[in-house]
Amino acid sequence: MWDSPLRAAEFFAGMGLVRAALEQSGFGVVFANDISAIKFAIYAANFGDDDFHLGDIRDLWGDDIPTVELATASFPCTDLSVAGGRAGLAGTESGLFWQFTRVLEEMGERKPQGVLLENVMGFATSHGGRDLEAAVEELNRLGYSCDLIVGDAKWFVPQSRPRLFLIGLADPPKIEDRGRPTPFRPRWVLKYREEHPQSRMHFFPLPSPAKAVPELRTVVEQLPDTDRRWWPEERMRDFEGSLSPIQSRRVNKLIKDDRIQLRTAYRRTRRGGTVWEVRRDKIAGCLRTASGGSSKQALVEAGRGELRVRWLTPREYARLQGADDVVLDTVTVNQALNGLGDAVCVPVVSWVARHYLMPALRSSTGAASSVRQAI
Repeated sequence: MWDSPLRAAEFFAGMGLVRAALEQSGFGVVFANDISAIKFAIYAANFGDDDFHLGDIRDLWGDDIPTVELATASFPCTDLSVAGGRAGLAGTESGLFWQFTRVLEEMGERKPQGVLLENVMGFATSHGGRDLEAAVEELNRLGYSCDLIVGDAKWFVPQSRPRLFLIGLADPPKIEDRGRPTPFRPRWVLKYREEHPQSRMHFFPLPSPAKAVPELRTVVEQLPDTDRRWWPEERMRDFEGSLSPIQSRRVNKLIKDDRIQLRTAYRRTRRGGTVWEVRRDKIAGCLRTASGGSSKQALVEAGRGELRVRWLTPREYARLQGADDVVLDTVTVNQALNGLGDAVCVPVVSWVARHYLMPALRSSTGAASSVRQAI
């Protein structure tokens, strides 16, 4: 029925970029759920709507979920992010984690062999680390051994987007990685395991990610000089006028360069006022939902005595998420930016799926057994 016998259910599916990553890695996604009708419109345009359950996860029951080997959950980061209220897993939105584990528990003996949680790095520090401890404890209670890894989009695309992955396996591998800190298992992860000997944990061996960081220019659309998306003169004056002395020197240096340079910029609130800040490196900052103006990123093009600025386009957002071929024409520009800013970076999840989830689940006796039963 599928290219691979390993099936996945995707919770908090958003526009479907977890599905895109899993399918690249050989999984067959047979169930998806999200509450957002707008994100569902993007999802359906790219994957169809046969497997999608539009609605609140609180209305789902274990019997609603087909038998799968993997369940994923990119549950809301609102209460975990340092930019949010930090209510953590007790919050209205991030607290939906408990609804996800409720559904897993209700699946009983059909619980998937693997679980993949993805969220912001604030998940690790929320409530002094107690929220992460609670999540690990809950997965342990459901029969999963846990692993923690960090994945950053900048290993694959020109975007700084570190994310924490909490992986649960019902049948973890016997061979473990207990080596020195790595980009995907920094020192704090090793320390976490040492400080939680009561937790059931494992470290699955992983290859090193790519070392070279692609530059921003590899994802930028070439818009003509006459395109109205380039900011007019008045707006450019406001932009330059908001720059701090340090930022102004940075931009002026770029303008004087004999090559065209590309950077991204955010609006920030400093000392009660709104200012623009330009990144010093050649990659984008972490994409966010574009519901507020300060969350949108602008493209700064400077060099040969010229300066011009515009907002990043939906296609550039898509490329920064490693999803250049995603269909976006069923929604507005801001809806596309929101969906992409709230999504995962496809090559990061694909890397996790290919080098971790697929080999771990294929070697699992339980997974093989459930596949035979399904066949």
